[in-house]
Amino acid sequence: MPRRRLIYVPFWATYVFLYTPIVVLVVMSFNAGKSPYVFEGVSLKWYGELAGDDTVLHGLVNTLIVAAGSTVLSTVLGTLLAVGMARHSRSRLLDALGLLPAVLPDLVLAIGLLVFYAAVKMTLGLHSVILAHTVFGLAFVAAVVRTRLVHADTSLEEASRDLGASPLTTFVRITLPTLAPGIAAGALLAFTLSLDEFVIAFFTAAPTEPTLPIVIYSMVRFGVTPEINALATILLAVSFTVIIVAQRMTRLTESLS
Repeated sequence: MPRRRLIYVPFWATYVFLYTPIVVLVVMSFNAGKSPYVFEGVSLKWYGELAGDDTVLHGLVNTLIVAAGSTVLSTVLGTLLAVGMARHSRSRLLDALGLLPAVLPDLVLAIGLLVFYAAVKMTLGLHSVILAHTVFGLAFVAAVVRTRLVHADTSLEEASRDLGASPLTTFVRITLPTLAPGIAAGALLAFTLSLDEFVIAFFTAAPTEPTLPIVIYSMVRFGVTPEINALATILLAVSFTVIIVAQRMTRLTESLS
């Protein structure tokens, strides 16, 4: 028994190493003083400061626009990609290419997209970030939806076609409701990834239209402040909430399988 308990020491040490800085960040976001290292009392004033910071609000609006737009596009395209890979393709190469954006390093994908934009002479802006995040997010949506498709019962679709329904009617009235939990989970995952993504946005955004992670990066370069801690805490809370909901919906998908 003592030896078995020793196995958990590296496990818990890793968790402490990873999450202690995050806990400190959250605690210091409620610091009444200006120092990011000395706790001087509990206060919510830094959260109020965020509400009056035009730069942060501008970055937040841009991030929400990018996240919403890329989520819609990546959900639609990712769902269609998943259906194509699961029902109409038996090529492992095509499957690998479809999911490649999910495993490519962010830096490689960002540079590739920037080179592509330059080649087609596309101006940078929120539209370029939306397209870039769509490429990044649709692979994750496709992976989640395809998991549901692989375990889905095809007898209802076959019965629908046998009764004379068109392929489009079968897809809309049978396939889509079956895939709904997986589609919702994939959409939430794509939204979370877009909300927190920095590298791809940094390469594909216009200097005048920064997203919130870029704004945070520009603020951190001059030192960490309680305002940055408060902003990071809010992003952390939103990300955790969306991820938990996505995990619950993924479990629902698996249980329905």
